[in-house]
Amino acid sequence: MFANEETSLATFKRMIISHKHKFIFIKTEKTAGTSIEIALSRFCGENDIITPISPADERARKELGYPGPQNYYVPFSKYTKQDWLMFFYKRKRRRFYNHISALEIKKYVTEDIWNSYYKFSIERNPYDKVVSWYYWVGQKYTTIFDFIMSGRASKVRGFELYTIDSIPVVDRVYKFEELPEALEDLRTKLNLDSAIELPSKKTKGNVRKDKRPYQEILSDRETDLIAKIFAREIKFFDYEL
Repeated sequence: MFANEETSLATFKRMIISHKHKFIFIKTEKTAGTSIEIALSRFCGENDIITPISPADERARKELGYPGPQNYYVPFSKYTKQDWLMFFYKRKRRRFYNHISALEIKKYVTEDIWNSYYKFSIERNPYDKVVSWYYWVGQKYTTIFDFIMSGRASKVRGFELYTIDSIPVVDRVYKFEELPEALEDLRTKLNLDSAIELPSKKTKGNVRKDKRPYQEILSDRETDLIAKIFAREIKFFDYEL
């Protein structure tokens, strides 16, 4: 269905669309997305779309014997004028990539696929997500407060990926805090022949050094700022401090 060509991975950052099991996984940040992506790739068929991840994660996926990147180039039949211009002038193919949004996916798949496949994503309590994000990318900031005030904390992608015009367009957004239950529900809904097992090996990134609950880490002024930045998620999912 989609051509799988060899080329540089530098064009976009780099989802899974499974035609075999008829699902679309929209990957958010700091929600165990890469681990879930690796685990789901185990069930993929040769025509399914698997986007590339980091070299370290690809090595881990290969060690597990799961399918790697395949079929991630957008078919020419779905190209927009802008896509053709990029192809002719820069010789770069449009591709599905890591953390691609629902809006873009919808543009590049058929209406039947979008309407009939089970679309899902994962969301995480924003207070906890910001703490995790800080330890992941914010080491140059002295405190979490400085990290939030810099604007970097708001860059973690989530709500905008599984919504269009701020309205969720997936069949379900699972909560990171209920991940075991989510994985079992997915196994049932997708009719998988075995459990979805997350890889135990952490392959990349900075380790969160402070293991305390986020309630003990964040100050009042920090929680107030997070509540304002992530008001949509907190309201929609009834997250509490």
